[in-house]
Amino acid sequence: MRQGEAQPAGKGPLIYRQSVWTRVTHWTWAVCLFFLLLTGLQIFNAHPALYVGQQSGFEFDNSILKIGAVNTEAGPRGRTTVLGQTFDTTALGLGMSGNAERPTFTAFPGAVTIPSYRDLGTGRVVHFFFGWVFVATMLVWFVASFVNGHIRRDIVPRGSDIRGLPGDIAGHARFRFQHERSYGPLQKLTYFTVFFILFPLIVASGLTMSPGINAAAPWMLDLFGGRQTARTIHFLVMLALVAFFIVHVVMVVAAGPINQMRSMITGWYRTSAITPTIPKDQP
Repeated sequence: MRQGEAQPAGKGPLIYRQSVWTRVTHWTWAVCLFFLLLTGLQIFNAHPALYVGQQSGFEFDNSILKIGAVNTEAGPRGRTTVLGQTFDTTALGLGMSGNAERPTFTAFPGAVTIPSYRDLGTGRVVHFFFGWVFVATMLVWFVASFVNGHIRRDIVPRGSDIRGLPGDIAGHARFRFQHERSYGPLQKLTYFTVFFILFPLIVASGLTMSPGINAAAPWMLDLFGGRQTARTIHFLVMLALVAFFIVHVVMVVAAGPINQMRSMITGWYRTSAITPTIPKDQP
């Protein structure tokens, strides 16, 4: 069924909502972020601590996050320290995983790293490969979305979107969704944040950790306040993207997974039915 044809009762027409460029880059990003996350955790395991500033501490401790294991009277336990506050994270698999007979002492367990065993070299190679695929996909999306008007129409919030944001947030909180041609205020603000802030920030902070980039563009170290700060920002943006992914999946399921998935696979999207209004001069 296509736009203009008769539609089922209670449902709006099908519209062509997502271009092929949006769909291809969307799924390419999904694959890239999966491998980047799991290889990034493998790389983090090589030195499971984060700092702010130009250097990490050896004779002094200036970490803001540290994940490891300690010996206790009850045996080894996973321990995570955040801003000086220490937590037992054995149950989460942070710092220590596996069973008591064969424990594994890594910040993140092998179940969420690529490779699943300690292999920093392979993790870095796979991470850099998908990192450059991610960057290339981002450039393709920006050019295509600028040309076809996707950025102007669906991503950049307007004044009316800002004014309608509180009501849209309330609607999402009650799981009441409007299926329309354009994105709602909350969608626009979220996607704008992801595409124009989080994506560029995670790429730039990742490049700042590269010695080759440091030699070619030393100003990036000053921009981020040092390689250790860039590493911390990189990690925090990763957490923000993971949170976005979880909320994104929840919203897709709540708003109708079949309709949402069809939109991102075929481009066609079922809109909400238009409710007829009665003129005020009629009973």
